Amino acid sequence: MKNLFVYIGTYTTDSYSEGIYVYQFDLSTGGLTRIESMSGIDNPSFLRITTDGQFLYSVSEVAEVNRVQGGAVSGYAINKQTGALTYLNSQATHGAYPCHVSIDQTEQYVLVSNYMGGNIAMLPIQKDGSLGSATDVVQHEGCSNVNTERQEGPHTHSVTVSPDNKFALAADLGKDMLISYKIDLEKGKLLPYKNGQIEVGPGQGPRHMDFHPNGRFVFLLNELGNTINSYQYDTEKGTLILIDTISSLPNYFTGENISADIHVHPNGKFLYASNRGHDSIIICGINKQKGTLEVLGFQSTMGSHPRNFSIDPTGNYLLVANKDSNNIVTFNINQDTGLLTVMYEIIEVPQPVCIHFFESTYNN
Repeated sequence: MKNLFVYIGTYTTDSYSEGIYVYQFDLSTGGLTRIESMSGIDNPSFLRITTDGQFLYSVSEVAEVNRVQGGAVSGYAINKQTGALTYLNSQATHGAYPCHVSIDQTEQYVLVSNYMGGNIAMLPIQKDGSLGSATDVVQHEGCSNVNTERQEGPHTHSVTVSPDNKFALAADLGKDMLISYKIDLEKGKLLPYKNGQIEVGPGQGPRHMDFHPNGRFVFLLNELGNTINSYQYDTEKGTLILIDTISSLPNYFTGENISADIHVHPNGKFLYASNRGHDSIIICGINKQKGTLEVLGFQSTMGSHPRNFSIDPTGNYLLVANKDSNNIVTFNINQDTGLLTVMYEIIEVPQPVCIHFFESTYNN
């Protein structure tokens, strides 16, 4: 049998959130039915699930844990029949306010981005899904200081692993830079190399990125500049060549905005990114040959301050986490045009930050 589950990371500080929320998703209606919540972790803001659906990993986006400076990352086992979570263990991330976690393609390591620490921690995944202590911590140095409030130091915002698993691309908002590392799976290390530093542009503030399904292109969302960069990915060198840059906002908008999340549709035809301030999703068409983007439209997120969003495995639905209005909104995706239609399947979740789908297959 099959089940489709949705896991939602939240902020628990100064909110009534219980932690990580688990819902069952109905593909016929786009509806969400709550299963449980997992407490015991502070600010489980960003989540990642292994491809086999056995384990979930969550950061704890805090300054210190048990009076020890730095955040934490926790592992959970997933019950494939019910979607329920069982806590495994936690490890230090060796940096304050970890805001992103990713998994290498062989699923041997998790990579945690410590925003205030300005560094990356690499931790091994044990056979039982628990996490070992960090095998590497890579510290970034320097900053662009273009935005004196946000870029006064290095701020690692995400690490994206290349489809070939050779390289890990770190987006550093404070440095206005992408830094590419070679992945050493034997030693659990991230290795810098010549030409691995890619300048993004003064004051742009790189945040999140996503690869095209063909592995040839990378799309970067810049939080402070409200722009999207298209790059060609060099599979041999791990470097990026800039193709194009577009605004994530409509020309008529003049208010304050910071961009948040970016995802390529599974069919490779469309790109989506979220705007906090304009409170919208930009919808772009992708030229599969050139990697260029064409703006197709903008969709209101039906809420305030949209953070992350997620596309379900079928590519039919897009769910948005509106943090400040405490809700999750479901949209239907037109797979021919890429445009979004609100389903009015709106559920209340306190301070939602991250949404992650998992399709479970199990024997009944």
